[in-house]
Amino acid sequence: MLIIDVKDSESIDRALKKYKKKFEQAKTLKELRRRKHFTKPSVERRAEVLKAITKQEYITRHAL
Repeated sequence: MLIIDVKDSESIDRALKKYKKKFEQAKTLKELRRRKHFTKPSVERRAEVLKAITKQEYITRHAL
């Protein structure tokens, strides 16, 4: 549960902005989306390796 400290003089918009920022930092939505579908650990590792290979190829191609 997120708790937001709001002063008496603060507007609702400011409090909502604080809430949204704290919610984003907590990464709650990202975690929910990740848990929505199960992926095997081997598939996750393979995806990470492919992403690293692609990134490395891009760096070497544009290093000139």
